[in-house]
Amino acid sequence: MQDSYDIAIVGAGHAGAQAAICLRQMGFEGTIGLIGDESFAPYERPPLSKEYLAGDKPFERILLRPEAFWTERGIDLQLGKRVTAVDPDAHSLTLSGGAAVSYGKLVWATGGTPRMLDCQGSNARNVFAVRTLADVDKIMARMEATTSVAIIGGGYIGLEAAAVMRKLGKQVTLIEALDRVLSRVAGPALSAFFEGEHRAHGVDLRTGYTVDHIETDESGHAVAVQCGNGERVAADMIIVGIGIIAQTGPLMTAGAAGGNGVDVDEFCRTSLPDIYAIGDCAAHANPFANDRVIRLESVQNANDQAKVAAAHIMGEAQAYHAIPWFWSNQYDLRLQTVGLSVDYDQELVRGDPASRSFSVIYLRGGKVIALDCVNATKDYVQGRKAIVDGIPLDLEQLADASVPIKEVEHA
Repeated sequence: MQDSYDIAIVGAGHAGAQAAICLRQMGFEGTIGLIGDESFAPYERPPLSKEYLAGDKPFERILLRPEAFWTERGIDLQLGKRVTAVDPDAHSLTLSGGAAVSYGKLVWATGGTPRMLDCQGSNARNVFAVRTLADVDKIMARMEATTSVAIIGGGYIGLEAAAVMRKLGKQVTLIEALDRVLSRVAGPALSAFFEGEHRAHGVDLRTGYTVDHIETDESGHAVAVQCGNGERVAADMIIVGIGIIAQTGPLMTAGAAGGNGVDVDEFCRTSLPDIYAIGDCAAHANPFANDRVIRLESVQNANDQAKVAAAHIMGEAQAYHAIPWFWSNQYDLRLQTVGLSVDYDQELVRGDPASRSFSVIYLRGGKVIALDCVNATKDYVQGRKAIVDGIPLDLEQLADASVPIKEVEHA
């Protein structure tokens, strides 16, 4: 283990790993340390709530690179270690256990920690998040003893977990506090479609339900969710998917600017000297979000910001301007999203949701700003160009699924 690196990267998820990879690809020959709080080599996160939880992919198949890769590229993995303090003046990190590591430049890529419930019973042993390999391994270890599952949160993590649990034959109740699922990221049309799909697959989906507390038995295991309206949802296991909290504590204590995440400029630089931040924890002004300052929780953002930071370290200023994209697999449905529907003023459904192949197009000021494409890959690919072009299109043709988006006339 080294105690000094030319570049220290804190966080060994997608963003941190990609930053290290990019630096080597760009010809950086100095020392690189990749510090992660998990004991595993960098791995993919999205399959955790999908193929890995379902048992369709073993851990070896979700590794970002074979373990030998990091040694071969001269990237020093410091695993199972957490950074507890940053001294930007001394260019030094303090690790859990008290060890000090000095750096020339620092890339902060810690992502976030799951937002958990804060109520009676929320710390029960069978209440889980879905964020890390350890989280999902704990869920899988209890699977044989589990008949019923309560899932709290109707975002993508909750819906994906619900789909997997139904595939495994579990009774599933999904509880969402707002009046529809996916309400923070999609319009009513997509929400209604996925609500219908989950109910058709046997999920007891309850929107507009809050959690009052978790009921536990004498041994400290959760046995039910007590809802705010007095209803009781019995469950052998509870999964919480209500978002993440950006993991930026040491940077903020050191004086970095930020609030919901650490603020970065177009080159992923924080307000502290020689310190960059990338991935889920980085708050940036995004042109695809109507220039709002946002955090993007996606593999795309992690990888693209990693490239921007690495290039800037190598002396090449490439401002971050990547179009956001996401995906979600539920049952036999493949949802692909491109763009951001922030501040949309019109929602247009292209095709028939009953066919289970359609798109929801979001517009602002007559221009396409985002698409949610369900089993409609051509719309996803061609819609991407429509967003980038920023030219108003004929809405009647745009709604007609028989007309390829690339052939839709200008308005």
